[in-house]
Amino acid sequence: MRTDFDLLVFDLDGTLIDSALDLALAVNAVRRHAGLGPLEHKLIYSYVGNGAPTLIKRALGPAASDEAVADCLRFFFEYYRDHMLDNTDLYPGVREAVDDWRARGKSMAVLTNKPVRFSRGIVEGLGLGGHFRRVYGGNSFEKKKPDPFGLNLIMQELGFAPEQTLMIGDSSVDVLTARNAGTTCAGVTFGLRPQDFETHPPDILVDDMRDLVVD
Repeated sequence: MRTDFDLLVFDLDGTLIDSALDLALAVNAVRRHAGLGPLEHKLIYSYVGNGAPTLIKRALGPAASDEAVADCLRFFFEYYRDHMLDNTDLYPGVREAVDDWRARGKSMAVLTNKPVRFSRGIVEGLGLGGHFRRVYGGNSFEKKKPDPFGLNLIMQELGFAPEQTLMIGDSSVDVLTARNAGTTCAGVTFGLRPQDFETHPPDILVDDMRDLVVD
């Protein structure tokens, strides 16, 4: 397996940051707003990865009207804006790994399905704003991961080919994004949806970001 990558593109939730508790608390706040009872956090975690609209639709259930979903999505954005860094932090080893890659001249970017303003706010709030040449979210483009548009655009803007690029994530969404863009994919087992890798295995699998060898 090659390790000579020049561009590293990261998912955010479940890959760089442990945001699970803040997301679960926000979703259950939405359900309270809608007059519903709380969901188990583990179930909420399984809904994460395809963007905020999908998260809220799943959390409200199939009986929710389009109007209710739209109202709850607005509530979610307001609530999460105020609470997105209450408990969220980098996973162990992430800061050391990205510091090392930055020092060695690797180009890095974030491509997530999370709304871009929250993504950039969290990256900045956790002190990594200077590490990433691009931070794109689920509403940065018309198409979200696993569509390859965002990953292809990052490669184009930063001047790298697919064979020079490594996509790093915690779910099948990231694996499929890499496959669709023709890049190599690394998966992290500590994220929100490691069970996805049983059906969509990445090229590389690590238990700690510091274990990811990039020459």
